[in-house]
Amino acid sequence: MTVFLRAGGIRGYAALMRDIGHDPLPLLRRHRIRLKSLDDEDTLLPLRSVVHLMEATATEANCGDFGLRMARAHDVSILGPLGVAMQNAWTFKDAIDYTSRFLFLQSPGLVVSYFAKSEFDDRAAEVSIDIVLDPRPPLRQSIDLSLGSAHRISQLLAGEHYKLRAVTLPHTPVVSLAVYQRFFGARVIPGQERASLHIDRATFREKLRSTNPALREIAEDYLSRHFRNPNDSVTSRVRLAIRRTLGVQPARKNDLAGMLGFHPRTMQRRLEAEGSSFEAIKDAVRKELALQYLRETTIPLAKLASMLAFPEHSALTRSCRRWFGAPPSAIRRDLVVVGKNKVTVSKSERAS
Repeated sequence: MTVFLRAGGIRGYAALMRDIGHDPLPLLRRHRIRLKSLDDEDTLLPLRSVVHLMEATATEANCGDFGLRMARAHDVSILGPLGVAMQNAWTFKDAIDYTSRFLFLQSPGLVVSYFAKSEFDDRAAEVSIDIVLDPRPPLRQSIDLSLGSAHRISQLLAGEHYKLRAVTLPHTPVVSLAVYQRFFGARVIPGQERASLHIDRATFREKLRSTNPALREIAEDYLSRHFRNPNDSVTSRVRLAIRRTLGVQPARKNDLAGMLGFHPRTMQRRLEAEGSSFEAIKDAVRKELALQYLRETTIPLAKLASMLAFPEHSALTRSCRRWFGAPPSAIRRDLVVVGKNKVTVSKSERAS
């Protein structure tokens, strides 16, 4: 099934390309995106095409911070009707809750999660952003764009009460960390499990200046009545729960079932009815994250094994051989994706 993104999510793409001296048309055509479609922000674009476009643009334009630069053109209006609800939320935390509930309107492939405690700053809570595509493509620029846009929107909503303590990246940047630190005005920590803004907890309690109770009720009623989240399947909920907890605590079936309000047997029956299982979902999430971390970070393999909740490094190696036909060291050094599940490496690497 094709996952779509509202064109508002890449507002400013063509203008930024021209600003840095490049014609946007060739890359847009290569990725089958019409320039005219960017004029209507409600146009639906294939999310995978947009993700590949962002990576190709950064490479060919030699602009490693392209995603961050694009984010400078973004504000809450890129979110359409969701943006109206957020602007009229009672508190900043309420605005984040609206985002978690209704971000599927921007794209079902975008997920925002809230964590009451940050492991990087005792004063902060964590707002994480994920892009869910299977198979998972390189996401550096799209993650940077998403985090940058979230930062800009948070600044505009909370005003002077917005205090960003830290930013975590699930990849190793291709430009200096100083570029990120200047953009966010906070400590930036690469090679972590989640793409997150770590925001002072006091910010979440602040009332928004722009709130209008009548507009809030109208917007929330409209969203609730007219839109249903396509990620409401049990499979999607289990997948998201595993991604949130993997490496933080053991991703055990009974524990996850309790988190989601199911008896373990009930959850398993619901998954089977959807043609899935807990074990298959957990394996797929591990595979997806392993490929991301091996391609986009320099996280030591021993730490990566722990992040993916493997008992030891050798278990990660065995799984990589099963998934990709090669050990993790080979994938990190010489990776070529040639299909949905197949990865080819050189003969010398395969023998290692």
